[in-house]
Amino acid sequence: MAEKSLVIVESPTKAKTISRILGKNYQVLASMGHVIDLPEKTLGVDIPRGFIPSYNVLPGKKKILNQLKKSASDVEKVYIATDPDREGEAIGWHIKEEILKDKDVKRVTFHQITSEAVREAFTHPRDFDSKMVEAQIARRILDRIVGYYLSPLLWKKVARGLSAGRVQSVALRLIVEREKLIQAFIPQQYWQIEARLKKKETDEKDFIAKLEKKNSEKLEIKTKDQALAICEELEKCQFIVQEVKYQEKNRYPEPPFTTSTLQQEAFNKLRFNAVKTMLIAQQLYEGIDIAEETPIGLITYMRTDSTNLAPEAVEEARKFILDNYGINYLPEEPPVYKNKKFAQEAHEAIRPTRPTLTPDKVRKYLNDDQYRLYELIYRRFMASQMRPARFKQTSVEIKAGDYLFYGTASELIFDGFLRIYPQSEDTNKRPPLPLLEEGEVLQLLELLPSEHFTKPPARFSDSSLVKVLEEEGIGRPSTYAPIISTLIQRGYVHRVKGYLHPTELGMKVTEMLIHFFPEIMDVKFTAAMEEELDAIEEGTLDRLKVLNDFYAPFKASFDFAAQNMQKEVVLTQQICEKCGRPLVIKWGKKGKFLSCSGFPECKFSKSISTGIKCPQPGCNGQLVQRRSPKGYFYGCSQYPKCTYITKNLPEENPDLATKDGQVS
Repeated sequence: MAEKSLVIVESPTKAKTISRILGKNYQVLASMGHVIDLPEKTLGVDIPRGFIPSYNVLPGKKKILNQLKKSASDVEKVYIATDPDREGEAIGWHIKEEILKDKDVKRVTFHQITSEAVREAFTHPRDFDSKMVEAQIARRILDRIVGYYLSPLLWKKVARGLSAGRVQSVALRLIVEREKLIQAFIPQQYWQIEARLKKKETDEKDFIAKLEKKNSEKLEIKTKDQALAICEELEKCQFIVQEVKYQEKNRYPEPPFTTSTLQQEAFNKLRFNAVKTMLIAQQLYEGIDIAEETPIGLITYMRTDSTNLAPEAVEEARKFILDNYGINYLPEEPPVYKNKKFAQEAHEAIRPTRPTLTPDKVRKYLNDDQYRLYELIYRRFMASQMRPARFKQTSVEIKAGDYLFYGTASELIFDGFLRIYPQSEDTNKRPPLPLLEEGEVLQLLELLPSEHFTKPPARFSDSSLVKVLEEEGIGRPSTYAPIISTLIQRGYVHRVKGYLHPTELGMKVTEMLIHFFPEIMDVKFTAAMEEELDAIEEGTLDRLKVLNDFYAPFKASFDFAAQNMQKEVVLTQQICEKCGRPLVIKWGKKGKFLSCSGFPECKFSKSISTGIKCPQPGCNGQLVQRRSPKGYFYGCSQYPKCTYITKNLPEENPDLATKDGQVS
């Protein structure tokens, strides 16, 4: 007997979960993501006729489409239940236009995969949202135009196989400019002076106060001699309590997670990079078997910039807090969190689908990474619905001659949301101050001068880069992780201990693109383009106008660059070992390398040596940088005769080279 309805989703896991929710009257099939897209090897956009896209079935997807078409021919209704965002809308729309034009096709969306949410969604199907589709088409065309024109230009002028992207290139610029600040940074010496003090004639513990001012002006101590001279003065002074202040302060919980804040916190607390975070979140969203009748999605949809919460989720959380933590932890009214300017307010924040499914209850059904991420999401959501923590803060001002010292202490008096979502900064507090009175003379135990140096700005991690991308309006929730992974795959950036380092290639490409395409590489321009795409989705801006306004100046910049951009080749004094002609430095996807100037007649090339001798006993080779799918490493120039490899240059970190010279 034929199935009554066909449901199309993107992934097999999602298909399995929804199939078991809906039952035998629905056949649920997966499209495996996009099935239709612009052609791979041509522009695929008719610019003169109004930027008309020409779509093709993706390689390897014809069989899937035929299966979907065959299954659709045997049913009364077809539902498209792809993800509730632009990409999901476009995937479904393309399938409908390609194979289902003669069928009754309805769109179904839900933000969590639970029995209640899915069944409710199927009682309210809708037509496709043409504005969402228009916005996705506009984004795809913009990205295709930039990639289609810039990538071959980089092939010709820098190295074959390179590529450029509209949003990724701007993200790369941020990473490169941070690196330049670090390289140009000159540390400045400064000194601090602390005093270890105690109340006279008591057994109370001592405490630390820090020197901040002289004659009410901020004091800057730049040299050791200056610090020692001040200490000499202070040794002769009485330390007198000038002022004591006590106040209570509330610390409020953070909102439930958006995509951006989840990626940031997962890096900070779990050391997950953005791609790993989204991969695990996808698994939690699409469904986990937890020994119930059907698998269940443990979290709501993980691509969102909204902090909104469904009223029923808030009520469930409040009941759970009341039952498990008591009335003192429950606010009188649910907290309301403000969304950023262009948030999709119809979406929800990332939260557990059922507050009763505590991390402990589902622990045995999850692997370690799934459990850790679920626990983070669960605790953040529950904490967001709890009362603030309260601290008693004490501050003391101490006068010593013309100098002013300050001491502070913070004491937790009610943990509030910290009961479920503790913060690392609360675990290393200084001991509380003793009870002090104004006018009281203190005993100086010792002065503690210490030398410090100003630090350069930190390199971006996945967390800090995502934060800046969101603040600057570059990209959207679905693009943060792909931006970073694309830059790494292209060899423009590599991760070292969780931080993003631009390669020489990445710096060179950025330099050239900024010079010839200043508007494309401009942060504010890119953010404005994102706002225009949002406006297309809202129906307040026309797709054709956005594309026309973008294309004309871009094409003018491209034409100028094609004529004036110089090929990156540097002549060296080294001689080709095969033909005797000079070697030149060229750029490739793996970085710089030496190549014969007689190319293509002579195809000799070799890696550029680091100048560091191979540590393998008896080997006369030198280490050269190489790259594998797992990242950068250093190997012997005598390979395969010598197979020594290491992740770090021995002179930089000799402890990382294993005893036999092989990297695990």
